[in-house]
Amino acid sequence: MHGGPAATGNATPIAQELADTFRVLEPFQRGSGGDPLSVSTHIADLHDIIVARAGGERPALVGESWGAMLALAYAAAHPETIGPIALIGCGTFDVVARAKLAATLEARLARGESLYDFAPLETITQSIDDSLDKAAHLQTWEDMIRLQHEGVYPAAFAVITSPVLMLHGSYDPHPGKMIRDSLMPHLSELEYREFDKCGHSPWIERFARDNFFVTLRTWLSKFGQTE
Repeated sequence: MHGGPAATGNATPIAQELADTFRVLEPFQRGSGGDPLSVSTHIADLHDIIVARAGGERPALVGESWGAMLALAYAAAHPETIGPIALIGCGTFDVVARAKLAATLEARLARGESLYDFAPLETITQSIDDSLDKAAHLQTWEDMIRLQHEGVYPAAFAVITSPVLMLHGSYDPHPGKMIRDSLMPHLSELEYREFDKCGHSPWIERFARDNFFVTLRTWLSKFGQTE
């Protein structure tokens, strides 16, 4: 499940790498153009895909960045339909973590440092559509922030009984440990793995890519997710 919101195709390298071991579906989230987008819209769209394509099984959800947040929101709405949940570079769920993210990005920008990536491999490129749907991004993100301000998230995640694994880079400006700590009171089974010399997208990182995929594959296989 891709990030953004509206970063369609950003999860393609993850899906391609896992496809030799797992049956992978990569849903592209709805764009703008109709009614304003909301978290509930994306949840409903994902539910339609799972009902139609999962054959009655409980699939794993693997989401990156915003896609990780959507995975949790979906699992809170439909906890009976899904299996394990992997959160890659998960986004923030409170104002303190978002302030830390903003401060980190500002400091890196002032120093002329890379904002998100530590040592990306040149041979692996992201597959984001160059024409990012900015309206879809803003509508979706503003609705997520509204739900957080109203206290819906992360409190709603308390109904999730699936095992959850956070995979986070030590150089990711999203503060992994702070995000983990905000989720722990609401998730009964939460593991956290942090990769050194790794930014926001571990699947493109020179020093973390191999360990990232070994960790993810091993964890998913533990729950019988292979075919």
